[in-house]
Amino acid sequence: MPTEATARKLYDELDFQRAVQAYLWGLTAVGVAQHIEGLIHDTGAQSGDIALYDDYRSKSVGLAYNNNTPYLTGYIDLTLAGPVVIDYPAGPSAGAVIDLWERPVADVGLPGADRGQGARYLLIGPGQDALEDTEGYRVIHSRTLKNGFFLRTLDPDRTKAKALRESVHIYPYSQRDNPPHRDVLLPKEDGDLLNQGQPRGLAFWELLSKTLAAEPGEDRDRFFMAMLKPLGIEAGKAFAPDERQKSILMEAAHVGEAMAKTLAFRPRVDGIRYRADSHWENAIAPWFTVDQDEGNSTQFDERNALYYVAYGMSNGAVSKIAGVGQAYVAAYRDALGMPFDGSQSYVLRVPADPPAKLFWSVSLYDLDTRCIIQNETNMPDLVSLQDLEQNSDGSVDIYMGPHSPAEHEKNWIQTVPGHGWYAYFRLYGPTQEYFDRSWAIPDIETAG
Repeated sequence: MPTEATARKLYDELDFQRAVQAYLWGLTAVGVAQHIEGLIHDTGAQSGDIALYDDYRSKSVGLAYNNNTPYLTGYIDLTLAGPVVIDYPAGPSAGAVIDLWERPVADVGLPGADRGQGARYLLIGPGQDALEDTEGYRVIHSRTLKNGFFLRTLDPDRTKAKALRESVHIYPYSQRDNPPHRDVLLPKEDGDLLNQGQPRGLAFWELLSKTLAAEPGEDRDRFFMAMLKPLGIEAGKAFAPDERQKSILMEAAHVGEAMAKTLAFRPRVDGIRYRADSHWENAIAPWFTVDQDEGNSTQFDERNALYYVAYGMSNGAVSKIAGVGQAYVAAYRDALGMPFDGSQSYVLRVPADPPAKLFWSVSLYDLDTRCIIQNETNMPDLVSLQDLEQNSDGSVDIYMGPHSPAEHEKNWIQTVPGHGWYAYFRLYGPTQEYFDRSWAIPDIETAG
C-alpha cells in the first residue's frame, strides 16, 4: 500500500510526465495562437483582417519567415459570427487556410481548387453546417473554430501585386449581402513587435488554456485533456494553478521545449538527410503528411519538429510535382558536424544551376528565437535574383560570419557573436533534380 508520502511523490512525478507530453501535444496549437496574438498586438487585426509583414523589422518576429518574401497573413475566428466567406481574386498568388493544429483546410490561388482563377470560398467550422444557401461557394470545412490564413502574391509587378492582395475580402456569411471592406493592415511603427514563437514558462500554459477553452475538441485529444485537469487546465475554468502546479508546469515547459528542440535539430529518424554525403536535412520530412495522420497513428514527433521552428503549412509546401511549390533543406551543423557559432566565419559553395525553376535563397535563423538573425546589416539572407558574384563555373560562394570578407561583401550574410544559428536553403519551383536528389549541395565549411 503506498504511503501518503509515496503517493504525493508519485503524483508529482505523474503530473510532471504528463505535463511534458502535454507541452509537446499543445506546442502546435500554441504556435498558431501566438501568431494570432502577434497579429493583434502588432496591427490591431480582428478576425478576417489581412496584415502585411513586408520589411526586415516586421518579418523578424515570425517563425521561419523569409526576408525576401512579403507575408500577408491573418486569422479567422468562427466563434464570433459563424461561417466566413473568403472572396479570393483571380491572379498569380498562393496561400492556404490552416486550422489550429496547422492542418491545411484548403490551399487557395494557383495551388488551390481555383487554380488562380479566383473563387468564393465558404469556411465552415465544427457544428456550423446548417446554412441557407451554399450555391456558388467552394465549401471548405475546418475541424477547429480558430483558423489562420496566409497568402503571397506571385506577380513581380508591385502595383499589380498590391491590387491583388487588396482584392481579397473576408467577412461573415451572415453579412454576404452587404460585405464590409477592410484595408490591408501594417504593423505599428513604434514599440516592440510580439515574437510569434511559443511563449515560455507559465505563459505557454496560460495561452494553451485560453486556446483550448474556445474549442470543442476532437476525440483524438481526450486523453491529453484528461492529463491537464490535475494541472489546473480544464475547459470552462480559469487558469489559476496553485504553487505545486506552477512548479510542475514551469519545469515541464523547460524540459518539453528542450525535447522539441532536439526533435527539430537532432532528429533520430532515418531518411531525414537530403543526401548521405552532407549534413543538409529536409526541413520537412519527406514522409510528412500535412494532415499529420499516417495509417492508424499521428505523426506526433514530426509535427513537433516542424512547428517548433516554423509557422504556416500548405499542400503546396510539400508538393511532389516538379516546378510547383517550394522545397526547403536545412543545415544545423557544419562539415565537421559542429553547430554554427556566430563568432566564426563560414562559406557555402552553391553549385551551378540549382534545381529551382524560379529562384533560390539562403537564410540564417537565430537558434534561440527561430526567427531570422538580427544583425547590423538588416540582411539575414541572400537570393539568386540579387546581383551575386559568380565563380567561373557558375557556382556561387556564400560567406557567413561576423565580418565582411574582403571583396566579397555582395555575397556576405553577417552573423552575431554569442548567437548560434542555422540555415535554410529554399528552392522555389523545385525541379526533378531536387526530388530525385541527383543535385548535390555541399556542407557549409569553416573559412579562414
